[in-house]
This record gives sequence, structure tokens and C-alpha cells, in this order.
Amino acid sequence: MKPTQPRRSHPACLPAAAGLAVCRPRLPAGAEEYVAELLGRQPVHVRLARPRRTKLGDHRPPSRKVAFHRITINDDLNPYAFLTTLLHEIAHVATWQRHGGRRRVKPHGSEWKQEFGGILRPVVEGRILPAGVEVALARYLENPAARSCSDRGLVLALAEFDCPVTDKIRVEDLAEATVFKAANGTLFRAGRMVRSRRQCFEIPSGCEYRVHGLVFVEPVSASQRSAAGFPVESGGAREGQSR
Repeated sequence: MKPTQPRRSHPACLPAAAGLAVCRPRLPAGAEEYVAELLGRQPVHVRLARPRRTKLGDHRPPSRKVAFHRITINDDLNPYAFLTTLLHEIAHVATWQRHGGRRRVKPHGSEWKQEFGGILRPVVEGRILPAGVEVALARYLENPAARSCSDRGLVLALAEFDCPVTDKIRVEDLAEATVFKAANGTLFRAGRMVRSRRQCFEIPSGCEYRVHGLVFVEPVSASQRSAAGFPVESGGAREGQSR
């Protein structure tokens, strides 16, 4: 007779405390009770993820194989950015629960904006946030975007609580013709700002890319480029195919 294996709890039956245990160390003071209430409304699995350049968090609804909602959040966010991202994703959960995952409901349409506003407003009005973050979130609430990292005022307010970045600079603060290195190691020469993005020309191909002004990059000196085997150009970057 085979020994009896201990029964494992189905993930959908995990208590709200499980998700809260993941979030608690990363939440700002005063937010724990409210987050616990939100996570207790339906089964949600919260997991930390390695930093991703394209998103701060994401949400996956229940499926045939998985009976609960899943939220992932980048593990390098400061407490206020973490809370904002968590509430953004919980709004997706609430939208899915209310509308049953109907295809006609857009991911960041009016239904999601309504849910997000209702979830975020108690935090904004609860006096648990620094004044700058509170003001930025109040403005953001007027018309929430699909990505909170695309709202300049909110990004800068939240960034006040990031660890200092000493060797990098935002793309919007670069002088024209400055050579910089992207996160993947590619070299670019900065062009002019076009609204919220800057023209950037890849070295040595000259292909043009539009990079958001809030992205951090690393300026590269002429000596560093020479040491890496890249030509040190005296003129402007050659314009090529736009990307």
C-alpha cells in the first residue's frame, strides 16, 4: 500500500494573507489594511518579477487551467510605485470580475478607468502618500493612461523615492549630439525632442528611433567609444531608416 501523500491546497483557495505577505514588505506605511481588503475580494496570486523594461506589472485572468487571477510586479519599484502598480493591476481584476472577461471591454477602456478610479481614490484621499505623489496621482486620476510610466508628472513624482542613479541621465535631459548607450548596449546619438520622445540615431547604422524622454540612458564619452572600437564622428549622425 502506497503511503498517503499530504493534500495540497488549490491555489484558488489561498487566503488573502498569501498575496499580502508578498506585498507587505514593499508597501508604504498605512496601505496594508486597504490592500488586504482588495486582495480578499477574489482569489489573486501576486508574484514579484525581475525588472522589465516594457512594463512595471501585468495581470492575467483565470483560464481553463488556472482558476485564479495572477498579478506580477517588478521587484525593483519603490513603495509608492509598487502601490500604484498593484492598484493598477487590481483594477484589471475588478474589471474582469464585473464584466466577465467580455471581449468588447478594452483593457484600459472606460470600464477599467472607472474601476481604477474607485480603487485609487481612497489612497489619494487617505493622506498616506507624500504630497508630491498625492498631487500627481490626483491629476492622473482625471484620465488614467494604460501605462502609469507614460505620465510624466507621475513618473517624476514617484522617481523622487527611487535609489539615486549616478551614472545615467534621462533622455529628455541629453544635449543634442550626445552619444549614449541604451540598456542593451547599443550606441545612439541624440537628436531633437519631438513632443515626449527624442530622435535617436543608432551608431553606426544611422537608423532613427524615437526614445521616450523619461528613459534613463548612459552618456558615453569619445574615449569610451574609441576604446570600444566605435568611430568617433565629428559631425551629426547620419539619418537613415526611421523606426
